[in-house]
Amino acid sequence: MIWTVKYLKEAIKDLNALNQSQRLIVDKAIKKVKENPLPQSEGGYGKPLGKKHGSNLTGFLKIKLLREGIRIVYKLIRQDDQMLIVVIGIREDDEVYDLAATRKKNNNL
Repeated sequence: MIWTVKYLKEAIKDLNALNQSQRLIVDKAIKKVKENPLPQSEGGYGKPLGKKHGSNLTGFLKIKLLREGIRIVYKLIRQDDQMLIVVIGIREDDEVYDLAATRKKNNNL
């Protein structure tokens, strides 16, 4: 099953801030992961976050593009088969996860 991908408004801004080649890489990664965005423990591609740097990101997953230094944080909305992209960033782990926690709070996720 392929899941539907939705983006927070802020995540769209994150994506648009990337250069063209970075956007292509991110789009390709999301396209691959949306085929099975479940946590690795359920046979999917997602890496669960849990508690990170004082923030509780339980229920959120990440895609880490090591070579590009890009992190993508998303949340599954299982009843709608949706993969909600929360953050896309070329940032250190701390910054991405702090931003994800802020967006979680601001968007009642």
